[in-house]
Amino acid sequence: MSFDKNSIYALLNSKNIQFSYTEHRPVYSMEESDALKIPAGAVICKNLFLRNNNSKQHFLLTIPADTPVDFKELAVKLASSRLSFASAERLEKYLGLQSGLVSPFGLLNDTSKSVIFVSSKNLPPSAIIGIHPNDNTATVWLAFGDLLSLLSELTVEVKLVEM
Repeated sequence: MSFDKNSIYALLNSKNIQFSYTEHRPVYSMEESDALKIPAGAVICKNLFLRNNNSKQHFLLTIPADTPVDFKELAVKLASSRLSFASAERLEKYLGLQSGLVSPFGLLNDTSKSVIFVSSKNLPPSAIIGIHPNDNTATVWLAFGDLLSLLSELTVEVKLVEM
């Protein structure tokens, strides 16, 4: 099963995870997301799909949009070889997503559990984050801790690093 936005809403409801969502025009970049109506105190996150040097490890990095990313430093923290962006083909293969749709909810499509979720230790579990539901015409607002609990329940490997 491939998770689209309606099946993600249904999953969150079935797990009694509190969330809200905002429908909007398609958003393809962080700059375009600036026009969204962000709930007070919420954190918009950027999502990067990465691979290591030999393409044997894949990572989905979700961090606050204003957090800089040093790939060399991140590779050391993950005990990985050099990191770079994974191709659109790999994004489709592992997460069932197209370019511009990278989201932690894509991990729901990773039945092989090949992709490691990575985020910042500095993001508190109570922080309300904005991520899209595998569809860039909506943004889901939920507690970061609820996302981590959902991923853990689905046996997704999670690594929190200092960023």
